[in-house]
Amino acid sequence: MHKNYLPFYKTGYFSSLICDYLEEKPELGQFYNRFPKLNNFKGQIEEKHGAYNKASREILISVLERQYSNIETSELTSQHIESLKSEKTFTITTGHQLNLFTGPLYFLYKIVSTINLATELKSQYPEFNFVPVYWMATEDHDFEEINYLNFKGKKIQWSKDVGGAVGALSTEGLKEVFNVLKDEWGHSKNAENLKQLFEEAYLQHNNLADATRFLANALFKVYGLVIVDANDAELKRMFLPYMKEELLKNTSYKVVTETNNALTKLSEDYKIQVNPREINLFYLKAGLRERIVFENGVYSVLNTDISWNESELMDHIEIHPERFSPNVVMRPLYQEVILPNLCYIGGGGELAYWFQLKSFFKEVKVPFPLLLLRNSVLIESESQQKKRESLNLSNEDIFLKRHTFINKKVREISNIDIDFSSQAEHLEQQFQDLYKLAEQTDKSFIGAVKAQEVKQLKGLRSLEKRLLKAQKRKLSDQVMRMTDLQNDLFPSGSLQERNINFSELYLEYGDSLIAQLIENLEPLNMNFLILKI
Repeated sequence: MHKNYLPFYKTGYFSSLICDYLEEKPELGQFYNRFPKLNNFKGQIEEKHGAYNKASREILISVLERQYSNIETSELTSQHIESLKSEKTFTITTGHQLNLFTGPLYFLYKIVSTINLATELKSQYPEFNFVPVYWMATEDHDFEEINYLNFKGKKIQWSKDVGGAVGALSTEGLKEVFNVLKDEWGHSKNAENLKQLFEEAYLQHNNLADATRFLANALFKVYGLVIVDANDAELKRMFLPYMKEELLKNTSYKVVTETNNALTKLSEDYKIQVNPREINLFYLKAGLRERIVFENGVYSVLNTDISWNESELMDHIEIHPERFSPNVVMRPLYQEVILPNLCYIGGGGELAYWFQLKSFFKEVKVPFPLLLLRNSVLIESESQQKKRESLNLSNEDIFLKRHTFINKKVREISNIDIDFSSQAEHLEQQFQDLYKLAEQTDKSFIGAVKAQEVKQLKGLRSLEKRLLKAQKRKLSDQVMRMTDLQNDLFPSGSLQERNINFSELYLEYGDSLIAQLIENLEPLNMNFLILKI
């Protein structure tokens, strides 16, 4: 077991907004509630306790018991659901799309971060209970984002015509995907475990929501994970007052737009993740998920003939709250209304759009959760670590972009100096003397001196590039070994966790993969982890 850490800002893969947040830049304080430190959870507990009532707990437990009625789960998960009856129980939540067979590797890191934070909080605050929750994004509709996985450089895709929310999608067609994966995985013991898991999840369940629930439960039930499908009429009824306000007052549009303007004024590097619409709800039915719009006194569903006046709409939402679905702006509010939640754990892009929502939460009087960047991990095998050390590559080196990486290492391993910075500095100093001479004699020569300086500096840079190129050829074998290793660790030039599927590592490590992550991921250690297992 070997662990190393790298600050997120040194990886080059995280936005300036997230890096500034991790450094607790004071100017960002207005966009979040409390920074995720252990001692800040006490205030969050007190705030959430006063805002979440017994009736909400009873509805939540009723829905969870129904959703778990056909799932074989662990005693710990059952205990966690039961514990939600107590006003001393709170949730730690992460959410994720219903990606095919978990999709990218960071699906595991999100959930492990959530489980481990709940465990750490229990140690710090033993008088309270903390339940790790995975929120399934069953109401999403972007099938193209979830219908594939990457395995050893191959994109394995599920193709079908779809419409509506992805959670309701039939699992028809996944037999063909399974046949492809069986060949890729081979016949080892770990491969057979993967095959059984895929078959039981996707070929023995009729829709994607049920399949994903089974899969996440199979992977994490021993650690007490609770899985929530919020596309539920009882849960939507809890959210009715907020949906009505959204339809009638456009509150989120007004407040989030103001926040976006305030955020972009701080820095041009802070990119807006979501732009609110006047109504941030979809209308949801079988095979249908379309925006609701208000025009000329009429509410209507885009690309359909469905419409209402205000009175009709209010009657309809009372009868069928399940047909109204929050978009990315309203979904975080929905989560915080129906769960006794303290903290949301997400990736950099997710946290960036949560920063846009704090003022909106304040406006509708719902406590804003702590926001924690999920653990990020680069997993090295023992052989990869040995190869990296033999090539004298540091942790910072391997995160460099390819061009910078090669140039830096060629300069380091060359037996000649390929850095012409001192020569360029000397040349610039000589031209400063020429400028002074031209000033004292004939100022018309200043332009000629400048042109000559530019020409000579350009020539010097050209010589440096030619020499570097020659050295790359001379050292091509060593350069190739370094770039091959970087390709292995950063497939397609991307972070490992954003590309490969967990099955690629499971073939090597089996069940110990998740166990090792549980043992080693520290959610409040806000650095990038390089882990050898």
